[in-house]
Amino acid sequence: METIIPPPVYSPEFEFVVQCIQHRLSHLNETNHLASLPKPPPFQKWNLPGRLPVLKRMSSDEISLLLIALAPHVFPDLYDRAIENGLNKPGDFPQLGGVRGKNYRGFIPTGETALFLLAGSNSDRRLEISKLFDEDHIFARQQILWLEEPPLGEPLMSGKIIVAREYIELLTRGKVFPPRFGMNFPAQKVETALTWNDLVLPSQTLDSIKELEIWIKHGNTLLDKWDMNGKIKPGYRVLFHGPPGTGKTLTASLLGKYTGKEVYKIDLSMVVSKFIGETEKNLANLFDKAENKNWILFFDEADALFGKRTSVRDAHDKYANQEVSFLLQRTEGYAGLVILATNFKSNIDDAFTRRFQSHIFFPSPKYNERIRLWQKAFPKKVNFDNNVDLSGFARQFELTGAQIMNVVQYACLQTLHNKSVTITKDDLLQGINKEFNKEGKTI
Repeated sequence: METIIPPPVYSPEFEFVVQCIQHRLSHLNETNHLASLPKPPPFQKWNLPGRLPVLKRMSSDEISLLLIALAPHVFPDLYDRAIENGLNKPGDFPQLGGVRGKNYRGFIPTGETALFLLAGSNSDRRLEISKLFDEDHIFARQQILWLEEPPLGEPLMSGKIIVAREYIELLTRGKVFPPRFGMNFPAQKVETALTWNDLVLPSQTLDSIKELEIWIKHGNTLLDKWDMNGKIKPGYRVLFHGPPGTGKTLTASLLGKYTGKEVYKIDLSMVVSKFIGETEKNLANLFDKAENKNWILFFDEADALFGKRTSVRDAHDKYANQEVSFLLQRTEGYAGLVILATNFKSNIDDAFTRRFQSHIFFPSPKYNERIRLWQKAFPKKVNFDNNVDLSGFARQFELTGAQIMNVVQYACLQTLHNKSVTITKDDLLQGINKEFNKEGKTI
């Protein structure tokens, strides 16, 4: 006795895609098929756990295209089953479009698939649907979905429809996961458990940082609601400069923490390539990922990428200068906050420093700041030997905040090793000496 396998049960939004496929295949030779084409269900009836804010403003065609593109990511066999059930006889139907992946063996919709399902052979409707892939459409502007570049010489609509990974995650999982660190995304998310009170800097530096926080909170309102779009450039570009260990990375982390923005620290060793053209490709991937997400991009030790351009002596110099120009173009077009951090301002190309809205100096801490750093650095559980004079350490040793934290970590670990809670002067001096040795100095 033959076993009858029941047809799969799809959620309403993807049952619509099945209906589109079967409707189109059953009306291949008819001219009035558009009138009875199924309509996508309202997104309130979708079973997907996530929602896009822009869904409420999408047209029926836009929602249809999104579901057509999303279907194989939710039901891998949907297209193959629907096509098989919709055909009266086997055969090759090039008007269906579609490609097969390298690892995924199912049907992947292309631009031609969308045109066929939503417009058939109606030339006016095909043109109307094709505009959903235009560069100025919200799908492209917000990097929601787009057409993959087809092989050279093949029709544009033969490219497969790509949905951005974060939107697949948002719709199918209900949240967006941080991008994975790697060659395709050479940046890591940075966070901090510290607060603004833990940031010890001169008042002038703190005032400049406050201006950045104000821009993050109100920059979009200035552009959009106060009609300054076109009069001022989107985004904000700032240079942090000063000795290492003075709070540049911590400041970037705190700006993100208190404005609700994610901060990504770019690993320049993975961005800069010895191969001509690869650095631009790596940078393009990074900025494409960050577009429309309002991330704070933090380029630490930026000299490697934003350094002064050289005179052209060979092809490598020519392409290196092109990379700097490309980077300048992308940073100026980025709508979020871009922070360049360097130990030496003079190393940064003048083309960048002129076009940045703000330059913020992070000096080595003075005596009064060093006292505060010492006082804030220790855990509350410890106490000190009578001969420990933190103000004396602050006066005698010119250390940065990062160096002081290294000393405190060393002294605390020695204290724990000795099964004690009392910090000794000898352990602190030994920690200070280790910091000085890094720079070839002695106490």
